[in-house]
Amino acid sequence: MSQDSVAISYGRGHLPVRLPPEAKATLVRKRQLPKLADPAEALRLALTEPIAAKPLAELAQGRRSACILICDITRPVPNRLFLRPMIETMIAAGIPLDRISVLIATGLHRPNLGDELAELVGDPWVLENVRVVNHDARDEAAHVDLGYTTTRRTPVKLDRLFVEADLRIATGLVEPHFMAGWSGGRKVIAPGVAHHETIRTFHSARFMEDPLAVQCNLVGNPLHEEQLEIVRTLGEVYALNTVLDEDRDLVCITFGEIIASHQAAVDFVAAATIVPFDKKFSTVVTSSAGYPLDKTYYQTIKGMVTPLDILKPGGTLIIASECSEGFGSPEFRDAQARLVALGPERFLATLTAKTLAEIDEWQTEMQLKPMRLGKVALYSTGLAGDDRRLTGVTLIDDIETAIAESIAASGDRDVAVIPEGPYVVPRYTP
Repeated sequence: MSQDSVAISYGRGHLPVRLPPEAKATLVRKRQLPKLADPAEALRLALTEPIAAKPLAELAQGRRSACILICDITRPVPNRLFLRPMIETMIAAGIPLDRISVLIATGLHRPNLGDELAELVGDPWVLENVRVVNHDARDEAAHVDLGYTTTRRTPVKLDRLFVEADLRIATGLVEPHFMAGWSGGRKVIAPGVAHHETIRTFHSARFMEDPLAVQCNLVGNPLHEEQLEIVRTLGEVYALNTVLDEDRDLVCITFGEIIASHQAAVDFVAAATIVPFDKKFSTVVTSSAGYPLDKTYYQTIKGMVTPLDILKPGGTLIIASECSEGFGSPEFRDAQARLVALGPERFLATLTAKTLAEIDEWQTEMQLKPMRLGKVALYSTGLAGDDRRLTGVTLIDDIETAIAESIAASGDRDVAVIPEGPYVVPRYTP
């Protein structure tokens, strides 16, 4: 790659990063996947030739109601492509329009409203004709108690609108997830439309500190195993899964039974996403994947965790994230304040005895992973004042200088640059 500069994802565009002349840079990117030439036709084929299920038109026959889950604004899912065709298929099969709902799987995130809601849904026809609802994990009456999982006794409480629908479909984006292995499929249900007790159980140290709860791993991953049990407890559920490339163009779409269709999407993207390396780097430069994932510092932590496998102990991780909406939730801010006040070791000690994590403190716990391994340096134009202090990491104003300082401190000229942040998973394979 050029030694002059490289563009990394930042906000709604890219940030040009100049590399110091002494840097010997390695660009870390996913293997290029062919774009779907006709996404609408690919959707039609997915809905008419599903995986381990009947075509959507047949699934909808005789149903009294339907609920479609969509991810919140933090995921760039192409909802505009598929929502209206799916809904029109359901209507043609006899489901009344006023009995079809779109439920936004916010987990414990804030609701998506106004212009943001219009951007998320993508198609004005859907907003004008279909009931669109934000999931509220704190609303006790809005959930159905389905008991506990048998293996780890996770409380299973899910949004009533989804549970009681006659036809249930989750939709989402399949990408690496730093804790559940892969996003999409079963994850859109739990934690997506789960009660806060279910979510806070998932976010407890019992799960967070498990060495198998890492990106791109489903084997023995405790979160994935609990999610599968929750889906099976719920019963008949289907899913539409999408995979995007670095340009946010569609490269894969699957539909069918939720577990099988999700696994098919994972199988498609895994080999392109995981990038093997036979060495580690003293300097790693990455991003938070740009908009919408880099809207807050809360989401930025995902980009800090994903490349750790190739960072040398004591090395420097440099991450760029716009944080256009600032810090994150008040609960996350409180957790970060405790981290800064207590330090990493004492903060972690306050978590290990809890059955239920406090809301959003799990993301602070994940930040401990890069902090334990080396130095974290953050470039952000969206954080100001006390927000910068509460990150608990080193704030930088110039990435080139930070790279040069890391090279000088380590004596190692090799620099790994990951333009797309957590959507790419470098893996050390000696």
